[in-house]
This record gives sequence, structure tokens and C-alpha cells, in this order.
Amino acid sequence: MPNLSTDALFILVKSLEKGEKRNFKLYAARNSASADLKIVQLFDALDKMKDYDEEELLRKNESIQKQQLSNLKAHLYDQILSSLRILKQSENIDLQIHEQLDHAKILYNKGLYIQSLRLLDKIKTLTKQNNQVTFLLQVLFLEKKIEALHITRSMQDRAKQLSDEIDEANERLELIAKTSNLSLQLYSWYIQHGHARNEEDRKTLDALMQDPIIERVKLVKGFYERLYRYQCYCWYGFITQDFLMHYRYAQKWVDLFEKEENMQVIESAQYIKGLHNLISAHFDLKNIDKFKETICILEHFSETPIVLNNKNNLIQSFVYLYIGKINQHFLEGTFSEGLAMIPTMEEKLKEIEMYIDSHRVLVFYYKIACLFFGAGDSEKTIDYLNRIINWKVNLRDDLQCYARLLHLIAHYELGNKEVVIYLSKSVYRFMSKMKNLGAVEEVLFNFLRTSIQSGSQASFEDLLVKLEPLEKNKLESRAFMYLDIISWLESKIHGKDVQTIIKEKFEAAHK
Repeated sequence: MPNLSTDALFILVKSLEKGEKRNFKLYAARNSASADLKIVQLFDALDKMKDYDEEELLRKNESIQKQQLSNLKAHLYDQILSSLRILKQSENIDLQIHEQLDHAKILYNKGLYIQSLRLLDKIKTLTKQNNQVTFLLQVLFLEKKIEALHITRSMQDRAKQLSDEIDEANERLELIAKTSNLSLQLYSWYIQHGHARNEEDRKTLDALMQDPIIERVKLVKGFYERLYRYQCYCWYGFITQDFLMHYRYAQKWVDLFEKEENMQVIESAQYIKGLHNLISAHFDLKNIDKFKETICILEHFSETPIVLNNKNNLIQSFVYLYIGKINQHFLEGTFSEGLAMIPTMEEKLKEIEMYIDSHRVLVFYYKIACLFFGAGDSEKTIDYLNRIINWKVNLRDDLQCYARLLHLIAHYELGNKEVVIYLSKSVYRFMSKMKNLGAVEEVLFNFLRTSIQSGSQASFEDLLVKLEPLEKNKLESRAFMYLDIISWLESKIHGKDVQTIIKEKFEAAHK
């Protein structure tokens, strides 16, 4: 589990690539003032440290006084960001526009109003081409300021044109802000709870989707307005297990970026996430060919400079690619083959632990545990589930619950009768408290408690008969998304391992 230093400067220094460090040294060397020499010394000291230790830092660098350290750190932090700004400027349209806006303000302050207006006109074109509405509004406000305070001999209807443009930009910003708010609320609900658990959850989600902004934004053709609208329906469909809706809007999300390819550079993380949702939709609908095709698209995109030169994009693509590849093993029943990926995944997770969020780590642990369970290794399954159970993090109530349930089943597989009897009560209470106790879970708990002594084939057949009808119930079927209980029961009934059962089903469906 991540154990991050709380020192922001240390984390920033450790995040730098070799080229970025070299660029900072060149940037700092432009000025030979003593303060700048000391920040380079501080930079080198932090770069060599494995963990941040202020006492060790001061002991090994006697020229840096304790009373100076706070100011030096603040100065170094600013200088690193300034050097990165110059280095990364060509890669970020918002940094380019920001610089041009600064230039326009400098020209204005010099009294060169016409030159400033000409530059603003170029910036306006740039903002429109790249859907940068917030910057467009800043351009319009500076234009308005110049027109209001100075005689520029511009066109006669300039005042009305500016007013109309500002009204339009404000209206677009309002739509973008409100639609993105709704998208964020839906995604936040999912991160907290997972899929809808009951009618109460459905009503809460339906109420969110009744927001008037959804209707207002339908007729708007702006990029961001459409993006956030598609996201709202995408999250709603996924959370409520309306997988066709999830697929339709994930596809619209990706198509939006395919039509406006320049936005793949500007909003790379959103494009990667859109591909991830499309992969997930194909997984849930078992569209294996489209599933593989979309993974290939993401894999190809992950090898482009857009991703390779951006740590955030690199991490996002790694996370979603490996989740997709694990899911492919789940679909095809090739769990044992999937285990070969785990050392690479763990090594990469350790490498990016400073940057990856707890939610992603939880998902990885759960999926790795499921790989081991499908491969018949219950002990390793328990090891990874313990990482989730012992990690006190207030995220994904659903994963927390089903990790505990799978933990019980793994102990059942190992014949740990006392453990199953002892833990079943606490797991039952935990799932009840988290509102994750439905008919499927009730039946399964009852089975684990009563059949631990015998575990006869008849008891497995009886459980299968009880669970199969529930798989078709939308509010109950969520349990089967986390645990393939049906395949586990069939493996017990037919005397085969789980992955053989799933592989046979896959092959039969794709003859």
C-alpha cells in the first residue's frame, strides 16, 4: 500500500524525469546568485534521498541553515515549476494560450492597444479551434476593457458583437460547469458505493438524472457540453447495470474524440478514460471481438508521444490496459495464464505508488485475488483480499464487502471450517451495515454456515437452483458481477475447476 512522504517538494523532485532534471539545472544556472546556488545544492540533496528526512538533510548539507530551509524549499519549488512550464509549454495548449494572453496584457500596459487587439484576435481563433471556452472569456473581457477605455477606431457594431460573444461564452461555461458537476456527482457516488444496491439507490440516482441541465445541454453542439453529457449517461448506465446504455454513451464519448482528434492531445486523460469505459462495456456485454479491438486502440495510443511524455497519461493507460487484460482472462477462463502478468503489475504499482490513487489499488488487489481464485489458488486469494480488508480506506463499499465474501469462500475452499464459522457473522454484519446484503448474499451466507460440515453435491445443486433466477434480477444481479458464483457452483457439481467451467462456456459461446 502507498506510503507517501508528506513533503510536497520532495515528491515533486522525485517525480522528475532525467530530461526534466537536466532542464532545471540549465534553468537555474542562468543566475549565479547565492540563493540559486543553494537551491541547486538543495535539489541535489533531495534527489539523492530515498525518503525525506529533514535532520539528515541538514546534517549532510552544513551550508544550508535550518532557519533558511523553509524559504529555500519554497524558492526551489517555484523554480522547478517555472522550468517545467518552459519545457512543457509546447505540449499544452492551455500554457500556450496563457502565455499569449500575458503578451497581450503586456502590449496593453505599454499603450499598444491595436497590437494587443490583433494578438487577442489570434488567441480567440486558437481558443475556438481547441474548445478552450474559459480562455475565450478572458480574451473577450480584455477586448471589452480595451474598447471601453480607449478609442481604437474599430467597427461600429463592436460593442454589440462583444456583448453577444460574452453572453454566448457565459452560457456555454454555465452548461459545461453544471453538466460536469453532475458527471462528477455520479462518478463520486460510484467510487463511494459501487453499483446500485437497492430501490433507494435507484431513486437517488434517478433524482440526479432529473437535473434540468440534462435537457438544456441536449441541443448544444460544443465539445465539452457533449462530453460531460455522455459521461453522465455513461456513469448512470454503469451504476444501474444498464449495460446497453453504458455501451452507447461510452461509444459516443470515444467517437467525440475520434471526430475532433486535436482533443486527444488536449484532453488525453479523458480520451483514455473513455476507451476504458468502452472496454468495460464490451466486457459486461461479452462482446469479445470489440473488447479486444478497443484494447488494441488503447494499447496503440499508450505508445504515442502524447502518453509517453506525460506521466499522468502513462499511469492512466497502464491502469486501464492491465484492468482490461485481466478482464480478458476472466472472459476466456484463462486465469492461470493471467497470473504471469502479476509480477509486472506489482513492480509497476510500486514504481507509481506516489501517484496512483487508493481506488485503483483496491481494484487491482481485488482483480488479482479473483485471478488466483479462478486459478484454484485460495491461499494467494486470501493474501490479496487481506490487503483490502486490512486497509482502512473509506472507498468502494462494494469491493470492501465482496472482498470479505470471497475471503469466506476461499477459506471454505481450504476447508477452514472454524474460520468460516467465526468470520461469517462479522462479514454478515459488515455487509448489512454497508447495505450490500441482498437476496443473493443471504442465500450464500446461509449455505456457507450450514454446508461447511458436509459440502455435499446436493447442497451445491440446491444453492444453484436458488441463485439462477436471481441472476436475471437487475438489483440482485450485481452480486454476480463481483463473484462468478454460478461458475464456482458448477465447478463443484461437475468436479472441475472454475477456470475449466468458464473456458468451456466461452468456447461454446464463440464456436
